Amino acid sequence: MIILRGKQLIITALSGLFVFGVGITTAMRPAQAAAEKAVVNVAFKPSSETGLTNYVYDTVDPTSANFHQYLSPSEFASKFGQSDSYINSFKNYLKSYHVRASAYPGNLSLKLTATPANMRRAFKAKYVSSQKEVTTSYKLPAKLSSKVVAVIGLYVKAPAKKAVNKKTPKKATKKVATHKKAAITAATSVDVPTADAKPNTSLVGNAFSKKYGAAKFANAYQLNALYNKGLQGQGQRIGIISASDVRDSDLVTYWKQAGVNDDLSRVHHIYTVDSKAQAQKEMNLVLNSPQMEASIDVQSASAVAPQADIDLYVGDVAGTEATSTSSHYGTFMTAISDNQDKQLSTSFAPGVEVAADWNDPSATMKQYSHAFNLMLEQAAAQGITVFRASGDNGPTVKPSPKENHPMSTSPYQVLVGGTTLPYQKIINNKVMTVSKERAWGDTYSASPTDIKHGIFGGSGGGFSALNPTPRYQQGVPGVNTFRAVNDLTYQQGKFVRTKDPHIILGTGNSRNIPDVAGNADLRTGYAIFVSGNKVSLKAKTHQIIKTPVKMWLVDGGTSYTSPQMAGANAVMNSGRQTPIGFWNPQIYKFAQEGDSPFTVLDSADNNNNLYYTGQPGKLYNQATGLGTINFEKLNEKFGRD
Repeated sequence: MIILRGKQLIITALSGLFVFGVGITTAMRPAQAAAEKAVVNVAFKPSSETGLTNYVYDTVDPTSANFHQYLSPSEFASKFGQSDSYINSFKNYLKSYHVRASAYPGNLSLKLTATPANMRRAFKAKYVSSQKEVTTSYKLPAKLSSKVVAVIGLYVKAPAKKAVNKKTPKKATKKVATHKKAAITAATSVDVPTADAKPNTSLVGNAFSKKYGAAKFANAYQLNALYNKGLQGQGQRIGIISASDVRDSDLVTYWKQAGVNDDLSRVHHIYTVDSKAQAQKEMNLVLNSPQMEASIDVQSASAVAPQADIDLYVGDVAGTEATSTSSHYGTFMTAISDNQDKQLSTSFAPGVEVAADWNDPSATMKQYSHAFNLMLEQAAAQGITVFRASGDNGPTVKPSPKENHPMSTSPYQVLVGGTTLPYQKIINNKVMTVSKERAWGDTYSASPTDIKHGIFGGSGGGFSALNPTPRYQQGVPGVNTFRAVNDLTYQQGKFVRTKDPHIILGTGNSRNIPDVAGNADLRTGYAIFVSGNKVSLKAKTHQIIKTPVKMWLVDGGTSYTSPQMAGANAVMNSGRQTPIGFWNPQIYKFAQEGDSPFTVLDSADNNNNLYYTGQPGKLYNQATGLGTINFEKLNEKFGRD
């Protein structure tokens, strides 16, 4: 999974796969004048927030008159969006400052584009610095501001400091050059991983897929029963929310190897922030983490649902003055308001749920979370199921003594955790055995290098810092109680293995994470194919050298599992008249019924996500949620309702 933080990346995948090329893109890019385009999103209150939430739940309640009465974006606008007159007033105000504003269908937000200077004038934006944070303040006319939830991505740079003497600029220049050199060195010091991380490409078609691909997922979670009925995602579209483009040639190479539909016409690239030319220019610069992540998402979803179309929504920001928070929100809202895809998935996040680390200058973390929840409620009202990777580092996506999770932990999406399939392998000269599927939380097979740097992989899970316990989780056995083991201890900026771990019992009181889980451990992982430019640095001259590379890799992470779930949803939807819609109220009900479609991983031993364990006898735990899915049974449950 990738956490976007401004122009930086926090890489949360387990292996070296996602470290290669990070940070060097900015250093390699030629110096440019100030960005010509600022992109800001303004999120609005719905006409009735309580009414919207009730409607969302009603769409998946068989006893309601609104069951499966999904809305089009225009119907949503009429029922819950802001009025056209208000939207037009906002547009006219901005137009006077030469800011272009377009309403996303649904009237729940506006996308604004302008020069940075005009954008700041329109909002009377000011740079605000305090001991704790740097923010951007803004002011709008009262008749407009009263219905605003958040202004996302408005940015004012720090005022230029006056030089005290003539020597100061030289010192500053030297410091900048030193930092630039360090960034390049760090980016090129990690090479392509070589240890036990490549698939056997002598296997082709179904044999390859069973070992490294969609057939492995389908066999583990009973999706084959739906394939046998002729359901393969036909008539469906899967939306992937990304921060990078992908190479079409990489997709074809992967599909041919895995023996799945290799028709490129089913993949559609939609550029939501920057232009196609700029996004592809950025991708061609260096093989980097966002490209790899996007490739995983598209390859995983398209293989599980081989007859579905893929809409890749690309939120690349390289050629603009746009924040990662604005890009992520706008890219999601574009997909939702397009209303083409009845399943969306993302493995990207615009930050972490930690106030001190929040990086949007004009929207607070709580404002952003509120705006995101409303946007996902629009998706649910339209019958769209949203999946998100829960993270790959257990309860702390960012190393810290305090639990933290990727933004957003919204209750209106399916948060997908990770498991480890049974295996026996020799790893680091030791025989490792996992006898049954368990929560992904690997402190036992870590290499000496991983241990030294505090790198341990595990299913994202725990408790949201922002969202309360949703209706569908309340009263479910295991929700808001937990059992944990402190296998890891935070010391000096990283995690170390605890010498004498002990059991911890406790309670929580917020949105519990994840909802479901599936195989995500790199030890039982999946294959990916990517190509691009490898970057190295000449020792003497510090000259940057680009070398074309093509790579097959095997890795893990909930970044694989989330798009696979979206693919499985497309397979189920391909046999239905109306979309499944908002999963969560339905699946928590199914889990409490007879013939549950879930295998609960409730064991207390050898079953944790680096902290949270199973809770014996309870339906839910914060390592794997409700557990793994039997898609044959789940499809029957959805069909029954």
